[in-house]
Amino acid sequence: MSSTSPDRTADLQARLSAVRQRISDAAAAAGREQPSLIVVTKYFPASDAAILAGLGVRDVGENKAQEAESKAAELEHAGLNWHFIGQLQTNKAKSVVKYARAVHSVDRPGLVTALAKAMMAENSRRAEAGRPEREPLECFLQIDLRPQPDVAAGRGGAKPEEMLALAAAVEQEPALRLAGLMAVAPLGEDPAAAFSRLQQLSQELASRYPAADGISAGMSHDLEAAVAHGATHLRIGSDILGPRPTVG
Repeated sequence: MSSTSPDRTADLQARLSAVRQRISDAAAAAGREQPSLIVVTKYFPASDAAILAGLGVRDVGENKAQEAESKAAELEHAGLNWHFIGQLQTNKAKSVVKYARAVHSVDRPGLVTALAKAMMAENSRRAEAGRPEREPLECFLQIDLRPQPDVAAGRGGAKPEEMLALAAAVEQEPALRLAGLMAVAPLGEDPAAAFSRLQQLSQELASRYPAADGISAGMSHDLEAAVAHGATHLRIGSDILGPRPTVG
């Protein structure tokens, strides 16, 4: 699946075009500007991300720290912005700040502290090498939208009532930038209802922190609902990359 053949390029181009049309249609239906597209390249080779860069994609998402670091290093000069979208262990923060423009899964104060310390270390490392400091790390607070989050295992995320305290923790760190909220629609629930709640939370957050008006929501199966409820960043994987490659 690591081929850069004309067939793979044509396949990605067709899939990307179809998704862009869906986004355009959804934005037109909602009477709003088109949100940013983050193509989720997890499990796919760096060669696919390189092809996508050639097709005009600028934002890609990964959710495994080791895989993301390797791809970002290989494609350092491809002009891509890397978004970390998966659950992040605090001991991986130092790795992530080397390449990521944004982390979409900030869900606890301990991770805020770890990312801030990692940013300080990264900027010190750059200064010693005679390089300029990196831009502040964009942080999206991941919110658990399940009505009863303690009932079953989830995909991570802070409770809605924890949002403002978590936002305040990010705002206190000069190397971090509070970008907005991220969420996944709960399994079995109408995505429109879930994203409506997320939009309301976003409005509450932006009333306190006007620059933190980003909403990272919407995947291949529910992007239209996300666009209708104010998503500014869509995380689309399978509808662009195709089925997950087989291992072995």
